[in-house]
Amino acid sequence: MIIVLISLAAIGVLVWGFNRAKPFGKAGMLSWLQSVVLMVPWLLVFGLFILGIYLNVALILAILVLSTIAYIYLGNQLRALGEDALPRRPSMVRSDKARETSETMTDSTASAPAPRQMAQPSPAASARPEVERIPAEDLQQIQTIFGIDTFFATETLPYQDGAIFKGNLRGNPEESHERLSRSLKEKLGDRYRLFLVNGPDARPTIVVLPSRNDPQPSSQFQLGFAVVLALATLATCFEASGIFLGFDLSTDMARLPETLAIASGLVLILATHEIAHRWMAQRYHVRLSPPFFLPAWQLGSLGAFFRFESLLKNRSILFDIALAGPAAGGIISFVFLIVGLSLSHQGGLPLQANFFQGSVLVGTIARVVLGDALQQPYVEVHPLVVIGWLGLVINAINLMPAGQLDGGRILQAIYGRTVTGRATVVTILFLVIASLVNPLALYWAIVILFLQRDLERPALNELTEPNDTRAALALLALFLMAATLLPLTPVLAGRLGIGG
Repeated sequence: MIIVLISLAAIGVLVWGFNRAKPFGKAGMLSWLQSVVLMVPWLLVFGLFILGIYLNVALILAILVLSTIAYIYLGNQLRALGEDALPRRPSMVRSDKARETSETMTDSTASAPAPRQMAQPSPAASARPEVERIPAEDLQQIQTIFGIDTFFATETLPYQDGAIFKGNLRGNPEESHERLSRSLKEKLGDRYRLFLVNGPDARPTIVVLPSRNDPQPSSQFQLGFAVVLALATLATCFEASGIFLGFDLSTDMARLPETLAIASGLVLILATHEIAHRWMAQRYHVRLSPPFFLPAWQLGSLGAFFRFESLLKNRSILFDIALAGPAAGGIISFVFLIVGLSLSHQGGLPLQANFFQGSVLVGTIARVVLGDALQQPYVEVHPLVVIGWLGLVINAINLMPAGQLDGGRILQAIYGRTVTGRATVVTILFLVIASLVNPLALYWAIVILFLQRDLERPALNELTEPNDTRAALALLALFLMAATLLPLTPVLAGRLGIGG
């Protein structure tokens, strides 16, 4: 049943994408074909696997490499049509960000109805609490940075304590934004920030806000709270290790040395994830808050969340920083899993074979490496198997497409704020339904709802989209997330020979 539902969902997405792309002619069809060449290979590989047809690893890699090459080729053909021939956001890979307005500049307050002139506020606006507007002399200086070779401003409107400039963008968005930002800094120093976003009429719009709205550094209380959470997570990593070894560490502290290996592996994976985030952020000169770990005795931890303490220059930077953590943590977890399965032998850690039914990805890999051993009620494995599996789950949880999770940020960077907002709602609803089977899903749904549901604030340049390689990596990350978290049904597990 699950396979049928997944297949129908995939077909539905492809049909939806085709109907959406058809009105845009050749550009739309090329964009749709990009989606097809990325989805079909994965559906083919796992469909054949479920039918009991095992493809050679080299053949699988060849299929994936060819699909990626085809994706990039189609992207080059799409760009070759020229900017004038491309409709705004034609594809399902580049979603309807045209509906995003300047109201996305902040996550908390909505803008007042915009009057026609800065100097003549409307009665509705004057009835609201006064906000500090841009001084007239500064506004005049800002207006001088625009020109026919960058952005030709035709209308100025108030926006919170800044201003919106409507007009026509001339030239490449990235180059124009760079020149405008440089001119603004030369005239007014570091007092203002210039954002290039899509307006409500799907036209490029400039928003200028005072730099006092920039993200603020973490307070001493927040730093202390992060330390407390890190210590609690360290404790739950040891507790989770004891549970997998068959005892409760909290009531038998004498067995603490036995938990050291698994707990150390979990801590290493969590540390690798966070270090990768910070290494990538440092490359782009972006400041991050300390990680706020989420302790969980079932898994050791559900990962950590952080906030940006700098404005991001563009969406590609958002993507790179968000992907770096789960990519590094996922790779080391995958290596632990493969090495652990290869080293498994008699006398290892006994696990029920049904354990491997909890993940399509882990079950598939275990079936390939361990073979018929999975048909026994119990399988003796190396402790690295447990570490690798828990690491994959933790990183996959953080890749869920919601809010300010790594997956939500990745989705926002590639597909835009509108799609990410909808995906957040769908993810929370899915977790609520999944909690009927696994209470941990409800816990995570509550965490997202109360702590992580808001989208990331816009980048300074929202118009320049990440390249095709990043789009392909985003789909790969989301696919691996689903393959890790979705379980095998007993029927499919039986057909694959997993479980006694």
